[in-house]
Amino acid sequence: MTAQALLRRATGLSVSKAVAERAVGQRMEQTGFSDSVAYLQALTPAEMTQLIELVVVPESWLFRDPQAFYATVELVQERWARGRATRILSIPCAGGEEPYSMAMALRDGGVPKQAFSIDAYDLSPGCIERAQAGVYGRNAFRAQDVAFRERYFTHVADDAYRIIDALRDQVSFRQGNLLQFDTATYSRHYDVIFCRNLLIYFDKPTTRAAIHKLSALLADDGMLLAGYAEVPSFCQNGFATLQFRQAFALKKETAAPAAPFQAVPLPAARTLRSVPPAPRRAAAPAPPITQEAPRTRPVSAPSHQPAQAAHADLLAEARLLADRGQLREAGEKCHAHLARVPEASEAYFMLGMINELAGKTDLADDYWRRCIYLQPDHYEALCHLALLAERNGNHTAATTLKARAARIYQRRQASN
Repeated sequence: MTAQALLRRATGLSVSKAVAERAVGQRMEQTGFSDSVAYLQALTPAEMTQLIELVVVPESWLFRDPQAFYATVELVQERWARGRATRILSIPCAGGEEPYSMAMALRDGGVPKQAFSIDAYDLSPGCIERAQAGVYGRNAFRAQDVAFRERYFTHVADDAYRIIDALRDQVSFRQGNLLQFDTATYSRHYDVIFCRNLLIYFDKPTTRAAIHKLSALLADDGMLLAGYAEVPSFCQNGFATLQFRQAFALKKETAAPAAPFQAVPLPAARTLRSVPPAPRRAAAPAPPITQEAPRTRPVSAPSHQPAQAAHADLLAEARLLADRGQLREAGEKCHAHLARVPEASEAYFMLGMINELAGKTDLADDYWRRCIYLQPDHYEALCHLALLAERNGNHTAATTLKARAARIYQRRQASN
């Protein structure tokens, strides 16, 4: 079995061949192997963990997409008013930025520590170690307002800050894989689940499996917070949106009300300082689809539609090849389709996806821009351009692209 296939089986992540081979090369240097086949045959669970460390993407920061925390504070306050404690799960938690942000937001909201518990899991033992240490550099403080740093962190080095022990004690960190989570023991255990920007690294079958796991873990009246690019995938697999503006919150589609606990008075809540206030229950624009095959309207003139239909099987073949990890062959099918239908925006979108999987982000950006040139309302391409801009630190461009995608989605919803 190839390194790419082994990593996908162990993690569920769609890792490109180049990334997998680069990681294997690094580990071979460190372990003294000279032959990749011998290295893979001798792979132990401990060594697989070291290999996984080289391919995971623990990119996050404190109070990323803060409205999700605002929505959660509101839910926790409402439940505690009925005497019900809230169990929160953050998976994956990266270096602890997300669960610590939640703990800070709840503290600012006047929520007592007995009103909630936070469990945080990540595939990477290195991420868990960093999260437990609770030390963060400048890159973790990207929020517009970082006043929370003065309240909840101590300065320990030039650009390093350590979260206070009172908040560290509020979060329980463990190493774990969502796809291997014990849903029998933790069936409907969590009232709130943060699972943001994980599904974008999965293929369609793995996405469905992950959503099934999350649904099993979430209480029937619970709330799930997703990445903005992932909401449609959840909606296609048993979830429905909740109306919190820019929180990207969801519930189970067939949610059943739970019996309230014995009532306990709620202390007067203070104004949230870590999380900016947001209008309540405003309609949340759903983001673009990333995992499912995009369903877009043709942009060519009617006279070109027969040509597109005649060669649509090339794109279907390209999707199948890409799902199998055969990226070069998938790209060839897309180019063959473009040779016949030069204005096919969907082929450019798929070429963007293929090149992103191959780690060629500059090419991916170029193909997605060609896609939206041909079809300005292609919200999947806008979504991926926004994610790429955010990853590159261009937050102004990311915000603009997100807003365009949101307007397109709202227009389509209104026309349905």
